[in-house]
Amino acid sequence: MPTPSRRGNSECSHIRSVLDRVGDRWGLLVISRLLDHPKRFNELQQELEGISHRMLTLTLRLLEREGIVSRSALATKPPGVAYGLTPVGESLIEPVRALSQWARDHGETIRAARQRFDSAVLAKAERPAHRRQAFMQTFDAPTDFREK
Repeated sequence: MPTPSRRGNSECSHIRSVLDRVGDRWGLLVISRLLDHPKRFNELQQELEGISHRMLTLTLRLLEREGIVSRSALATKPPGVAYGLTPVGESLIEPVRALSQWARDHGETIRAARQRFDSAVLAKAERPAHRRQAFMQTFDAPTDFREK
């Protein structure tokens, strides 16, 4: 029987692996585009600005592997494929909508925090080199304990 810490590590590993897939750069956006109805590959690619053909293919395959997205062949000429959410994927609808709303509600606050942080880092980097050097020397100057 696993100890609580091992069970906890295993559980964390499992959660992390799922969140890595769902929460990666494109996973959540693909899922959000499939919330209303299944879509063809080209339709998804047009809706997801900036995603390459290869990255969309990879993302869809990985979401399919996780059981979140299903791939269905369409009886059309030429043959087509549609992607939709599985029941497991559909269970993500509310969390995805909630996270999207949170991002809309707090987006400006987050942008302002980033700007403040980046400005502080830039200001620190622009200090004159001789001031930085003198400051750093106070930490590595040897202390002379000999009597004079």
